[in-house]
Amino acid sequence: MKRTLMPDLPRNPMTRRNFGLVLSLLLGLFPAAMPVQAAASAPDLEARVAALEAELQALKAQLALIQAGGAARSTATPVTGVAAASPVAAAAAAAAPLAPMVATADVPASRPALSWFGYGELNYTRPTDNPADARADLGRFVIGAGYRFDERTRLQSELEIEHAVSSASDPGEVEIEQAYIERELNGAARLHAGLFLIPSGLLNENHEPTRYYGVFRNIVETAIIPSTWREGGVGFQGNTAGGLRWDAGLTTGFDLSKWDATSGKGVESPLGSIHQELALARAAQLSVYMAANYTGIAGLRLGASIFSGGASQRQAGLAGSHLSLWEGHVRWQPGAWELSALYARGHIAGTSALNSALAAQVADATLVPEDFYGAYIEAAWRARAGRSWPFTPFARVERFNTAASYADLGAGLRPLARADQTAYTAGVQLEFAPGVIFKTDYVDLSGGSSADRFDLGLGYEF
Repeated sequence: MKRTLMPDLPRNPMTRRNFGLVLSLLLGLFPAAMPVQAAASAPDLEARVAALEAELQALKAQLALIQAGGAARSTATPVTGVAAASPVAAAAAAAAPLAPMVATADVPASRPALSWFGYGELNYTRPTDNPADARADLGRFVIGAGYRFDERTRLQSELEIEHAVSSASDPGEVEIEQAYIERELNGAARLHAGLFLIPSGLLNENHEPTRYYGVFRNIVETAIIPSTWREGGVGFQGNTAGGLRWDAGLTTGFDLSKWDATSGKGVESPLGSIHQELALARAAQLSVYMAANYTGIAGLRLGASIFSGGASQRQAGLAGSHLSLWEGHVRWQPGAWELSALYARGHIAGTSALNSALAAQVADATLVPEDFYGAYIEAAWRARAGRSWPFTPFARVERFNTAASYADLGAGLRPLARADQTAYTAGVQLEFAPGVIFKTDYVDLSGGSSADRFDLGLGYEF
């Protein structure tokens, strides 16, 4: 290997002047020292050489500080992003202690105040019994930006485009997925305000395609816990030394006046059809949430959450409507295995008057359910394809009901509940580059083979 006798001089003009000054001081020291060294004894000579070496090290340290200061002030700072490539990494990140943020003025070039990140997914789905309905889609394209204002304050934001094209005549959407300011209160607690994800379940905060199994997000954490579920408000988050993360906050909630009795959106996801996403959100009634996740044992994540608040937003005909959703989850990672389970249940109180009005106005109306729930178990085995490519087969069983019961309409009339549904999903995924993953699966949904499908997907995160 070629050796360089003299390092390249710094290119910053101010740094070159400082370097020249230091070099002049060094050259000035040697002439003054040489006559003494010639006449001195060996011990004295060694002592003087040691002193000169100490002075040289001090000058080098001062030069390093000058160069670091110039780099921190430089406007030509490279941009880096943050990514996690698997549910394992996501769990480790959730368990990690809160690290203090670095002041902008003290950030070296390798850690700029501004950072970029993102993710995306492309998919292909083919119904088993109706191949003519096969679809290919750029499901999501997300770009995010973070900025550190000082050692304790940062911005986190994400912009998402769904289905490639957004217009009045196209199916796509453009939306802000997150936009909040976070302030570190101390080494173990943070406060955030703005639009942020609700810490519910295993997927909502870890919804990037590299962090879950299957081409599409699982049904329970889409139909029962809406994905990606975000609210505007204020939240607190903290970690303990024993591995417990806690969350609590006050946010906007749901709006029952958005319920559409003429469509099937409420059947697909009761909460997904009435969420507000901080788009001129009604805020006459706010909601509260609490969550806890324990990761104090290696490979284990055990948690639960609850969200509760008014759903009428004090509008006529909706008085007394209240919504609550709770869930519990566990993930265990023994060796190459990953085993997960989740149960979620929602309840909407005070829907009798609204459903009576909807039934009178709309023929075959889609009514608001009183109860809905879902659960799943999932197993994955992380193998290796060749020497370095993680190859993961997985299987999942889900049972769910988006309308498990309805409130009385009066005079003893109660709409019939929908039947439970079961979904079996099996597939494999291959991470052929860091942050890039290929997926394929097959979904067998109860209620007839017409709902069964074969999926292919390509996802990335950086």
